[in-house]
Amino acid sequence: QVQLVESGGGLVQAGGSLRLSCAASGRTFSDSPMGWFRQAPGKEREFVATISWGGGGTYYADSVKGRFTISRDNAKNTVNLQMSSLKPEDTAVYYCTVGRVRGGYFRTKPDDYVYWGQGTQVTVSS
Repeated sequence: QVQLVESGGGLVQAGGSLRLSCAASGRTFSDSPMGWFRQAPGKEREFVATISWGGGGTYYADSVKGRFTISRDNAKNTVNLQMSSLKPEDTAVYYCTVGRVRGGYFRTKPDDYVYWGQGTQVTVSS
């Protein structure tokens, strides 16, 4: 059974940093893109960042470009999101996700992704 478990969320002041991690189990995902989405209260789930199978390609939402960095370790079946210069508008539940086998990493719609974690809360205070 596939399982994605996020960790690293919390409360941080504006301008601070957090590192989210996602551990996948049940199968290896070295042949699939992985990514992060987020959802704020009353809003739709939105794309944050994705990374290609081998980690050589990354894609970011304009709102986080230059502040967030996505990375993966296929040996450990993990994906991480380093978040810096956090803003109050980054407050949301952050979800780890895995795309289709050999799928493109530039996909930004939730329907393009197959597996999801339960989410971790990130709160940025002003």
